[in-house]
Amino acid sequence: MGCRDVISKCRIFNTCKEYLLFKAVYKAHECQIRYCSDRCATTDTNRIVKGASSRFSAVYNPKDVESSWYNWWEKQGYFLPNTAATAKPYSMVLPPPNVTGSLHLGHALTCTIQDVLARWHRMLGHSVVWVPGMDHAGIATQVVVEKKLWQEQKLTRHDIGRDRFMEEVWRWKEEKGKLIAAQLRRLGLSLDWSKEMFTLDPVQSEAVTEGFVRLFDADLIYRANSLVNWSCCLQSAISDIEVNFKEVKGATAINVPGYVEPVEFGVLTNFAYKLCDRDGEIVVSTTRPETMLGDTAVAVHPLDSRYKSLIGEHVWHPFREQRIPVICDDFVDPDLGTGAVKITPAHDSVDFEVGKRHNLEMVSVINEKGELNEKCGVFSNLKRFEGRKCIVEQLAALDLLRGKQNHTMKVPFCSRSGDVIELLVKPQWFVNVNEMAYRALRAVQEGELKIDPPEFEKTWYDWLHDVRDWCVSRQLWWGHQIPAYECSSIMNLQSSIWVAARSVDEARHKAARRLNVLESDILSVRQDVDVLDTWFSSALFPFSALGWPEKTDKYYPLTLMETGHDILFFWVARMVMLGAQLTGQLPFKNILLHGIICDSQGRKMSKSLGNVVFPEDIISGISLEDLNLQAHKHFESGLLSASELEKTLDGQMKMFPKGIAECGADALRFTLCSANIKSHFITFDVQQCHANKLFCNKIWQASKYTRMHLERFPAALCCDLDTSRGDLSKLDRWILSRLAHMVSEVNKALGTSDFHFATSALKTFLYSEFCDIYLETTKPVVKGPDVQAAVMACRTLLGCLDTAIHALSPFMPFVTEELYQHLPHLEGHHCSESIIVAPYPTSQQWEVWRDVNLENEVQLMINMISAVRRLKTRHSIRDKPEVHIVTSSALEQEVYSEHLLVMKALAGCGDIVLSAYESPVQRDSCVSEAVGPSGCVHLVVKRSVAASQEDAQACKQEETLMKELVKMTNITSASGYKSKAPRHVQEAHSLKIQSLRNELRCVRELRDSLRRQVNNTDS
Repeated sequence: MGCRDVISKCRIFNTCKEYLLFKAVYKAHECQIRYCSDRCATTDTNRIVKGASSRFSAVYNPKDVESSWYNWWEKQGYFLPNTAATAKPYSMVLPPPNVTGSLHLGHALTCTIQDVLARWHRMLGHSVVWVPGMDHAGIATQVVVEKKLWQEQKLTRHDIGRDRFMEEVWRWKEEKGKLIAAQLRRLGLSLDWSKEMFTLDPVQSEAVTEGFVRLFDADLIYRANSLVNWSCCLQSAISDIEVNFKEVKGATAINVPGYVEPVEFGVLTNFAYKLCDRDGEIVVSTTRPETMLGDTAVAVHPLDSRYKSLIGEHVWHPFREQRIPVICDDFVDPDLGTGAVKITPAHDSVDFEVGKRHNLEMVSVINEKGELNEKCGVFSNLKRFEGRKCIVEQLAALDLLRGKQNHTMKVPFCSRSGDVIELLVKPQWFVNVNEMAYRALRAVQEGELKIDPPEFEKTWYDWLHDVRDWCVSRQLWWGHQIPAYECSSIMNLQSSIWVAARSVDEARHKAARRLNVLESDILSVRQDVDVLDTWFSSALFPFSALGWPEKTDKYYPLTLMETGHDILFFWVARMVMLGAQLTGQLPFKNILLHGIICDSQGRKMSKSLGNVVFPEDIISGISLEDLNLQAHKHFESGLLSASELEKTLDGQMKMFPKGIAECGADALRFTLCSANIKSHFITFDVQQCHANKLFCNKIWQASKYTRMHLERFPAALCCDLDTSRGDLSKLDRWILSRLAHMVSEVNKALGTSDFHFATSALKTFLYSEFCDIYLETTKPVVKGPDVQAAVMACRTLLGCLDTAIHALSPFMPFVTEELYQHLPHLEGHHCSESIIVAPYPTSQQWEVWRDVNLENEVQLMINMISAVRRLKTRHSIRDKPEVHIVTSSALEQEVYSEHLLVMKALAGCGDIVLSAYESPVQRDSCVSEAVGPSGCVHLVVKRSVAASQEDAQACKQEETLMKELVKMTNITSASGYKSKAPRHVQEAHSLKIQSLRNELRCVRELRDSLRRQVNNTDS
């Protein structure tokens, strides 16, 4: 009933009583009238002026429902923190998505999880702050813009220069930033947009500079030559997370950027080093012959008897023409290859450590471009893998080659460029994280910091226990330029020092103080041209987004950090380390980790597999042709390579031959939360989204039905359930009991972040119990002569529906808001302007309605109805068959007898006959199924059904029951069960086992009867 409908109907009633009843309805719509006037400016005026009833369409349409609510929510300020809230503040930051492109389903999962928690806590009365932001994503963004530049103009960043290239990147950021913000709004995320951040904003840059300077001044940042993951294509060091390893088993040809012919990997090359001072040789094995130009030792195991006499001697390097020592070290595996290992400290991480232990020279032979450098003699300027071939040929010519063999190895690739990673010694900036890592490790060990799920605590310990210093410099143009300055003075022109500073003037002042000279004596102050690793600025985000270094507000530390488990170390651990170091406290006390999104086949979604799905395509729907067009646009913009485009088009054809049907944001959100988010991998199926769209329509139709009958029985709006308890029917009380159970389960599940339990409880209640059962039972009531019963049924319908959509709101904010605004509210009850700021239903409110005995009683009826429906479906029975229920339990007979009319209506059957003994109907004219611990149902059919066919169905039922019984028996017989499981749980398990045993007995009796019938037929 719309606002105008209510007003006009109030005028035509003559009696005071009728007027008062509709006045209650009118009051319930005062909120709707205010809502209409507020929304006129941002939505279709015609829809609003016509009132709610004209907008309550026949079927649920996600596009109509989700088109304008967000603008109204944002305008009303519902996403801002409630300063009047008395409950403890609740704060989070959205893991800032990279501005490399649009959001994918992995982002949608993270966003939805956080939004559900934010909305739930807001409805519980907390002052919620949820900060949005975006990450500049140094390497990723620079790479994609470079690809775009080359794709469109065939130019590199060096061709156009730094300034013009930076203009291109900022243009890209603006375009993608707007797209991402629109996607976040499309998902319905209740973010505090007034606090939106970008990691290269001036405020964030100031925080990054401050953090670097403080760490440098505390002697926690230093500059040193060290091995780094070097991408020759990107001309930059990259982090470990940006390195992908591909295992090859034996000789394998792999395409490498910059090479016409594929490069061979998976081969162990053996060659000899000749002893310098006597005859003999040592044969070494390597998968990288080109690095032998930088060998500075040969290592053997100290206990290897083959080489014991050679330790301390020297061998001759054939190309550098130098003596190199034979050393012993425990790291050598005597059983691998020849048991002798070439040591190249400048190009291998293990060799680097060996070199430091034995004070070996570090000879770099490969430059940043991936070429053999000037130290390589005749091999100089060759590309590294071309040099490999030439060196092997020269070793053979010198009679030093000792053969090749297949070898299993892992080849490191740059995830951004596809190039093979080169380990190079470079001057880089490092953060000494030893003490910080120890504090972070102890925080978890001592329970100050909690990780959910707890199995990731081991990962946390493993990483932080053996942590390496963090390389934070990157040779890029896009990012935070490192606030470190190289300074030299007139007093010592030959040397310089490095200082960290907030400005050039501060750098000059610090350098003068350290060198003990006047500031005017400082001749040169040059800022490092490198930029900081993106993870550095991201690690500051929990406190920089809330005002640091000026101050942090009352929302810091954060209540929760929620993100994917794949960045537990690379982001989460670093936030903890830097947060504790720079603010003196942990940035958050709770970590919630979710799994990785996979497609319906269980494959991780990735561009290389061509199975990436975008949220907006599920929300709005998209044809296969448009999916293909979208992929081509991503290729043209540099987001997809040619091979990735081909795989994407192939994947789209296989996964979505008919495109993707429109599902809406609510259905997408509900589907994402229906999986166990704490699993390592989360399977996502678009078909489930479509099923949840139908779930929305189910609730929609139930709301229309409820509102329609409230118009007929408006007295229901004046009823109070507590004072009218005696007027409620048994089924009214049953659905209210189930409502209480659902509210309890949802709150419990949200409290532990087990969202799949919450969605299951909501769907079970709304779909199965409320819509499929209770609502159907009210149809004869509202048509019957008993007005009081009809009024109470309508009051129960409204109470259940109103409470359920409140409970559902954090998961499906759009449809629940729409329904909330359409449903009338009870007279005398507080009416919130919007459902998202309305109180959330709690267990305390509803626990008085819980009646387990009544639920068990009604469940008997439901089980019988389900059995009849199954039999009708299984045997394609379309008419209303006669049903015979056989049970030896007097209690069950009483229950079935009381609900005969309901059972007939819901099961779609004819007469129901109850008896304590075997049905007198001929067995060959029935189909049967055991139900519950002591019952059996027989459907009389008009055609003969083979007893053998029935026996096969009963056999399947027996197998299912046996599996469940074995499962329950294993649980209750497990070690420690009796001491650890609560008493009520043990009692429930005991009853379940007894019920399963009784049901098994009935099934077996049914099978015995069927076998006798088969035998009689045969004889």
